[in-house]
Amino acid sequence: MTDPQDYPVTLDEIDGLALRADTVIQRLRERVFAPGSQKSLELTFNVRTAAEMVGRTEKAIRDAEADGRLPEPEKDPDTGRRTGYSLEAVNRMREVFGTLPHRAPEDPATVLAVQNFKGGVGKSTVVVHLAQYLALKGYRVCVIDCDSQASTTSVFGLNPDVDVDEDEDTLYPFFQHAGPESLHYALQATYWPNVALIPANLGLYDAEYEFAARMLQEQTFVLDRLRTGIQTISSQFDVILLDPPPALGMISLSVLRAANALIIPAPPNNIDFGSTAHFLKMMGATLNELAEHGGARGYNFVKILATKMNDQKSAHQAIKRVMEAVFPHDMMTAVLKDSAEIDNATANLMSVYEMTGAATRTETHKRCRVYLDAVGREVETMIRKTWPSHHAALRKEGIL
Repeated sequence: MTDPQDYPVTLDEIDGLALRADTVIQRLRERVFAPGSQKSLELTFNVRTAAEMVGRTEKAIRDAEADGRLPEPEKDPDTGRRTGYSLEAVNRMREVFGTLPHRAPEDPATVLAVQNFKGGVGKSTVVVHLAQYLALKGYRVCVIDCDSQASTTSVFGLNPDVDVDEDEDTLYPFFQHAGPESLHYALQATYWPNVALIPANLGLYDAEYEFAARMLQEQTFVLDRLRTGIQTISSQFDVILLDPPPALGMISLSVLRAANALIIPAPPNNIDFGSTAHFLKMMGATLNELAEHGGARGYNFVKILATKMNDQKSAHQAIKRVMEAVFPHDMMTAVLKDSAEIDNATANLMSVYEMTGAATRTETHKRCRVYLDAVGREVETMIRKTWPSHHAALRKEGIL
């Protein structure tokens, strides 16, 4: 039998690597999550942009302010000019003018999972930016972070190691035997108006094992536990976005059972496209098997989104053409292109949508916003098509 000491890299060495890596992560988080600070949304909109967002004229806004239906705008004490409207103020305008885009109570809430069993495909990036795009449009959004890596939780301003208690704030207690009957306990407001969050941290990883044990011990179909929980909060939201772990596990299967719509992010390279094809095969086989025990599940839409696309790479273009040929009716028209702007924002645990100042006036930022807006707009349209109360407006817009 080989003595462990015969190997040049011992467990002590590995522990040392983990400790040094943890130190780096801690320093990064200390820089982003300054003690005593709370992340806030610094976005403001001038009256022209606010009017466009609300769907009314600048004059209508000024008239509503003059007659008291809207509060007087904040003004710079030196210049007397408007300082800009916050997103809360824009939503107040939408409420006054009746242009909030909420679904009707009888319409089903959209439970959209951004799902792929492979990591590094842009899953969390899509979830965060889609949530914020919809919030800018005035929708009520809930983001459920189901991934123990907690990337989405971090971008929304919570330090998973400090601000999130796995026994109180995450899905973990809900998945336990005799856990809470509703997900309301875990809902947290974020600094983004109209975006609520159920956060995650590393402790959620333990739920995988406990979930598997419950599957063996209990006769009930526990994989529908998440779907049942979402039903307890769905009346408060228009869209519920699920960010699952990048692996085939109990939580990922629960997400597939809970969702009524899927977006599958897939970068156009050989390895990721191959993994996506394998994911689709596994998903189909798994859902068919689960249907025998818990009943069949269907989706309002399932679309593949090309992510991390680089037009300068001929291989990307070639594989994108293959994807379009193989999935002619299943590919989203919009593409999320590879962008340094997304990388730069993510490095600071931010999204592109919350960037302000000079950084937003660069051509790189403007191009990136065009890509993100196109993705958001296409998903928004697919969602609205599932709401009967929106059909008349969609016909008027020439979409239906």
